Amino acid sequence: MIEISIASGKGGVGKSLLAAHLALLLSGKRRLVAVDADAEAPNMNIVLGIKDWDRVIEHYEGRRAFVLDDECTGCGECLKACQFGAIRVVDGKYVVDRWLCEGCYTCSFVCPVKAVRFERDVLAGWIRIKEKTRWGFPLVSAEIVPGRPNSGKLVTEARNKGREIFREAEIMFLDSAAGIGCQVIASLAGSHAAILVAEPTRASISDLKRIIRLTQHFRIPSMIVINKYDLNMQLYRELKKIANENKLYYLGEIPYDEEVPRSYVSMKPLIEYSPDSKATIALRRIAERLDNILSRFDEWRLEYLPEAYKPFEPIVIRPDKTLG
Repeated sequence: MIEISIASGKGGVGKSLLAAHLALLLSGKRRLVAVDADAEAPNMNIVLGIKDWDRVIEHYEGRRAFVLDDECTGCGECLKACQFGAIRVVDGKYVVDRWLCEGCYTCSFVCPVKAVRFERDVLAGWIRIKEKTRWGFPLVSAEIVPGRPNSGKLVTEARNKGREIFREAEIMFLDSAAGIGCQVIASLAGSHAAILVAEPTRASISDLKRIIRLTQHFRIPSMIVINKYDLNMQLYRELKKIANENKLYYLGEIPYDEEVPRSYVSMKPLIEYSPDSKATIALRRIAERLDNILSRFDEWRLEYLPEAYKPFEPIVIRPDKTLG
């Protein structure tokens, strides 16, 4: 199975739009599975118009602290030590905020009477599965409980579930989260290729450079799609220059199209809501180019593999300096 992550440094640039429509447009030609790997803001089902799920699997992990009232002496050491601000005094008792606790054990280490205990295997999120969409491919979506940490583990579980339910798939599309954090690393690690999505804004250009550095670090050959390219032609040309300098295959561009948000509101894929729109035509063209790449993927991958492993520069703190 060829696993392709659709990623970007910045949110709101059209990752889900692209990932969903690549799955739609290629589902008639190739066996594939789609995974929504943005656990904190999953929305691929909205683009596809999916309102119900065949299965919802609860995912448990981690731990959460609580205080034994009958053993607590009220010394306040736990409150002072908690760097997340998860411990408060309510009606004279020390309580742990279930949304802020990271389960780091610090409070239990400093408690002189060991009045802090931990609840283990806390509900961390859900893996939602649509066994077969009306286009024939399955969709797996990760959704984390608000406030819970380690969303990268949940993404990994969703990815594994995608592999499990459709072992015969040729392609897996992973709709990554924005940024370069834990969720994104979980979706990129092990991917055979990445499609980076950007828009002609300074914020997107800055964050694109970060995600390029991440894909180079993992030696992932990458493509680029520029969404809403016609909003700023100067920055559009700058994005193409960055792509050329960093050996990114230019997969195509999508024009600004007001039909896109309207399709979201109607919960219909754009290619069905407005089949003749400018963005639909562009998405079809991008899908055709990707299909051609997949037909000679090993050759393409060798051609666009980052030339050298580029490790992250270590942070060096001088003895006379602090982080501030």
